[in-house]
Amino acid sequence: MADQPPKNGSPEKDPGGEMSVREAGKKGGDTVRERYGSGFYEAIGRKGGQATRERHGAQFYETIGQKGGRVVKDKYGSDFYEEIGHKGGQKVKALIAEAKKMSEGNAAKEAPAERPKIG
Repeated sequence: MADQPPKNGSPEKDPGGEMSVREAGKKGGDTVRERYGSGFYEAIGRKGGQATRERHGAQFYETIGQKGGRVVKDKYGSDFYEEIGHKGGQKVKALIAEAKKMSEGNAAKEAPAERPKIG
């Protein structure tokens, strides 16, 4: 049985030394990104999402989100959500502070210079 070729989709190399399915997929994805740009994936994802919503309804996303949430909760525990929420909040806080700092810097550059007072 060891002489049998890998099953379809196996990441192992085939006996002829050709690339694995995983390597071929990565190569194809890289080629598509180079040819059409990374925004291509966003566009086809949006189209796929719209088609799924039309076929299954908006409620479908809520259902699969709840299923995914239960799986994550079972795997990592309920404290996991608190931890990632805190991390996300800290990131947003830092981004807001950075934007304010940049905005203040731009405002200072755009403000007219004061004339020196005489006398």
